Amino acid sequence: MRVGRTHSIALLGLTGVVVEIEADISSGLPNFALIGLPDAALSQSKERVRAAIGNSGSDFPGQKITVNLSPAALPKQGSAFDLGIAIAVIAAAGEVQPESIHGVVHIGELGLDGRLRPVNGILPAVLAASRAGFASVMVPTANADEASLVPGIRVIPVASLRDAAIWHGGELDPEPVEAIARTPVESTPEPMGDLADVIGNTDAVEAMLVAAAGGHHVFLLGPPGAGKTMLAARLPGLLPDLEAEAALDVGSVRSLAGLPVGGELSLRPPFESPHHTASAAALVGGGSAVIRPGAAARASDGVLFLDEAPEFKPTVLDALRQPLESGVITIHRASAVASFPGRFQLVLAANPCPCGQYGAPDSECTCPPLSRRKYVGRLSGPLLDRIDIQFRVSRITAAHLRAAQDEPRTSSAEARARVATARGAAAERLAATPWRLNSQVPGSWLRGPKMRLPPAVTASLDRALERGGLTMRGYDRVLRLAWSVADLHGATRPDASHLGQALYLRRAITT
Repeated sequence: MRVGRTHSIALLGLTGVVVEIEADISSGLPNFALIGLPDAALSQSKERVRAAIGNSGSDFPGQKITVNLSPAALPKQGSAFDLGIAIAVIAAAGEVQPESIHGVVHIGELGLDGRLRPVNGILPAVLAASRAGFASVMVPTANADEASLVPGIRVIPVASLRDAAIWHGGELDPEPVEAIARTPVESTPEPMGDLADVIGNTDAVEAMLVAAAGGHHVFLLGPPGAGKTMLAARLPGLLPDLEAEAALDVGSVRSLAGLPVGGELSLRPPFESPHHTASAAALVGGGSAVIRPGAAARASDGVLFLDEAPEFKPTVLDALRQPLESGVITIHRASAVASFPGRFQLVLAANPCPCGQYGAPDSECTCPPLSRRKYVGRLSGPLLDRIDIQFRVSRITAAHLRAAQDEPRTSSAEARARVATARGAAAERLAATPWRLNSQVPGSWLRGPKMRLPPAVTASLDRALERGGLTMRGYDRVLRLAWSVADLHGATRPDASHLGQALYLRRAITT
């Protein structure tokens, strides 16, 4: 007997590792051994493969079968290895051509009748196969559209193990079967509405434009009905379309999370708004056996909106501190370390007190002073220090409404054009650096000889630092905001007015 060899993909987060599947048939008592650190779901593939081969017109070898998944030290999870294991076994039995299966990556779960079931994570798996140099990948029919989103790789859709064996040269008669479709999953609704719907609050609208231009995080504080949720929901509409690589990352995370991807990559930035009862694993990702992405990873290259932020558990909110700094979500487990992209824009919204009426006109707050301080104090200082824009949103009165009704308002399309121009100016300035947005630039570079602003421009900022109104991290974040304000207004360098606006956006809640 010969050894059948083919390949599949093991996923750790979005990182795909090529796994070589070897099947050996030797003399001895009938036995099927699967080695190479399989988890429980993968260990059960022995029974699925045995039944699927027998029900696909092939004879399951009645000898000792050993299947090795290498590298052996890499933990392997899930049922996506079923197709590769079955193909390697029938190749070792001489029923398909070993040369044909060696250069193809096989991904798919087998049913007992031999049909192939779709699996999650097809997009990152096929992307990993392409980057590893493979030219062909065989997937279930229901995953074919998603797999075809990866450019430059041949996708071979098959509905059953029999079809896969025939494609590899097996001498079997074709038997048409109904392909198993994906279970419909309700997609996350995209935020609706236009920026022109926001009446009044022109300062808040300008703050969101600055946030979109530089990729800055935002904290909105205000009473109920002030428009915090409306402003946050319109932020994705102000962001430019995703580039091809970012769209692939967004689609890969959705695929791994079991969300629909479709036959075409979405170029619009994602929007995630988890409920305040979400756990840390739901927000940043986790899991004991299989590590799945959370809302923050699904919001990468888009917006993560946490409404009623003080209602989240402090430990859940503080789990965002590391991704806010690094742009990467890293989840450690005893057996593996998984990484997901974490380049999201965070928008926090909060009421000023438990009853929500503190500071609202013509409303009486019933909360004692200590309760008000404790409520907003649930947001830790280190977390807020990482939020570039901290803005107070006021409730619109009838007088404001009458005054604003006849004023021209900026639409989302017009605002997106301004944001695209501002981002283009930033990208041109940062072309020789590893950064593309002002929010990504380290303060040491902005304070360096090439980008340093004159003392006359930074005088107000220096005074705030000396008086303890800003930390050094806050000082650098105001500088980044000033560059975003300047880009939005078409200036080549920030002046004192741009820096003053940036300082106001940073300290509007405390002043």
